[in-house]
Amino acid sequence: MKAIAALSLAAAALTLSAPASAQFAKAEDAIKYRQSALFVMGQHFGRLGAMANGRAPFDAKAAQENADVVAQMAKLPWAGFGAGTDKGAPTKALPEVWTEQAKFKEHSDKLEAETVKLAAAAKTGNLDNLKTAFGATAGTCKACHDSYRAK
Repeated sequence: MKAIAALSLAAAALTLSAPASAQFAKAEDAIKYRQSALFVMGQHFGRLGAMANGRAPFDAKAAQENADVVAQMAKLPWAGFGAGTDKGAPTKALPEVWTEQAKFKEHSDKLEAETVKLAAAAKTGNLDNLKTAFGATAGTCKACHDSYRAK
């Protein structure tokens, strides 16, 4: 009975401690997933940027919708940066993503927090609030790209 209990406990521990990348069949799948999530987020963020920078007319409803998408998408790509996903498909991610995991996590956490603020600012319907939050979020994107993305 002790052996069955020990085996069950070991199996549960192994299952719970599996890395996030285990959800992907291949490293290539994880890379495509994170790139896709970042692409979609970038498309919606670009729409906000066009409004914030005066290249497109401010539309409060569209700003709110795009900011909500950005905030949701900001949660997704990080699972695609698991162990072994530094190779397997073309990627601009630098090796520091995997060698400086704690710092990289700080960047991803900061992005998630800033996108929540961006969505809240967009909900106000005020262009100045959007501009301020957009600038802070863009700075967070840039800081991560400067450290962890190849040019």
